[in-house]
Amino acid sequence: MSGIWLAVVGGLVFFLGYRYYSKFIAEKIYRLDPNYVTPAHQYKDGVDFVPTNKFVLWGHHFTSVAGAAPIVGPAIAVYWGWLPAVLWVLLGTVFAAGVHDFGTLVLSVRNKGQSIGTLASKLIGQKAKVLFLFIILLLVLMVNAVFAWVIANLFISFPASVLSVFIQIPLAIWIGYSVYKKQGNMLLPSIVALAVMYLAAIVASYVPALQIDLVRYFGGEGASTLFGLNATSMAFFVWIVVLMVYVYIASTLPVWKLLQPRDYINSHQLIVGLGLLYLGLLFTNPEITAPVTNASADTSWFPLLFITIACGAISGFHGLVSSGTSSKQLNKETDARFVGYLGSVGEGALALVAIIAVVTFFPTAGEFSATYSGFTAASGAGLGVFIQGAGQLASGLGIPASVAATIVSVIVVSFAATTLDSSVRLMRYIIAELGTEYKLTPLTKTHVATTVAVVSSAALTLIPQGPKGFGSGGYLLWPLFGTSNQLLAGISLLLVSIWLKRQGRNYLPTIIPMVFLMFMTLWAMIDQVVTEWAPWNEGSDWMLFTFGAIILVFTFWILITAFSAIAGNRDDSIEKSA
Repeated sequence: MSGIWLAVVGGLVFFLGYRYYSKFIAEKIYRLDPNYVTPAHQYKDGVDFVPTNKFVLWGHHFTSVAGAAPIVGPAIAVYWGWLPAVLWVLLGTVFAAGVHDFGTLVLSVRNKGQSIGTLASKLIGQKAKVLFLFIILLLVLMVNAVFAWVIANLFISFPASVLSVFIQIPLAIWIGYSVYKKQGNMLLPSIVALAVMYLAAIVASYVPALQIDLVRYFGGEGASTLFGLNATSMAFFVWIVVLMVYVYIASTLPVWKLLQPRDYINSHQLIVGLGLLYLGLLFTNPEITAPVTNASADTSWFPLLFITIACGAISGFHGLVSSGTSSKQLNKETDARFVGYLGSVGEGALALVAIIAVVTFFPTAGEFSATYSGFTAASGAGLGVFIQGAGQLASGLGIPASVAATIVSVIVVSFAATTLDSSVRLMRYIIAELGTEYKLTPLTKTHVATTVAVVSSAALTLIPQGPKGFGSGGYLLWPLFGTSNQLLAGISLLLVSIWLKRQGRNYLPTIIPMVFLMFMTLWAMIDQVVTEWAPWNEGSDWMLFTFGAIILVFTFWILITAFSAIAGNRDDSIEKSA
């Protein structure tokens, strides 16, 4: 079967979902009001609350939620066969992710741009808010640690991409200044910036002197450096320090100075990247060599598939971005459909092409099976196989393989970096909320909260763990990421459902995906906590067991409180719709 057919079917499903289903949700369920004064105007401060053109905001929103996750998850999940992965990406995007991202954005806009964690207090009570914030804080910490780990390793593996990524920073600042201080247009400068980035990537692919290869600078593979670290570990350490300094600055700057223009550039990267890959697919017409379903898999795809592919189908982290940053920049309430729902469609398109790139990369089914010999092997191979597979598709357009791989890595790193500093900004908000809750005044200060966020993220990333050694600590809590992320999505959908019910509206479009997601996720998490991490099992892990058990207890507590709230009366503290 040709990979083109997957792209055609997927594109048609996404088009119909946005054209018809999102319109139904916007008009009949969320009832968007073009005259509603959004928080961006009501609380305009030039830092976080900034009215923003919907195309620019879509770029920020999409690149903040995308990162590497809609690539990594699908690239691993094809282990169970391409059909389950494709179905979950398509149906999850249309009926779950779009409704979730769109809904959390509207709910926040209708309530002063407050985060989903704060709104939990209004909807289901103060205790639930604190429990919810704990789950959110843990999730965001894992996102920070793992995405920093991914970026540092990609810089080490693809040193030709470093120059291009760092060139983007001054270009974005220049664009931000030009647009917001001189009232210029962002489109043309961002296209010029993207051209400069890709030119730098192409030149660096052929000129070793322009490749920032820290491993080589520290003496090459196997060389010993400071504190007994080898060159690779030292390079990793330096990159983590550089990244943390960058995200500290980026997450405290006003959004118009760096975050918005950089994300707008990255939205063009999405268009260029997807264009290259889908055109490459058209010209190369590769055959799918991966199995439709993998009958010999060592783990069942049911329910693990639904937590392996989070971003690209539905992800709780998206609700944090929708209610944490995007809601504070929405110019008109009617823009929420374009930003929230279409943002999830963009991520679904990225997840779909990631699947196609992987399942068409291998010449034979045997080579696919050899690489994806087990779930653990698939987890380790996923991202690398995608970059090679994507490079293979792009090379069908006549682009040299080395250049194609560099450009793909630039795109992945750019998205991951966007998610990283948006996530640190969100973590700062959460720490400040907890500081207010417990009257810890220093934590409410921007730079104190950001310092706590950055230092804790760096510490988790750098902790040595297991056979991987130094720098593998980013994965300490990673097994909890998928389940925690989906639990967060389920709880967020539940909050939106409660809000809709109190408005006297049809809440079936939000409650149905919530029930499905919570059932699958709780099933998977209970199975992991009880049969894998518990101290009575071989290969137990006390830390994962403890955190997993706490999250499970908190989740059931929140659910019980929430369902009690559904049966209760209207809450006048929640904004009423026009």
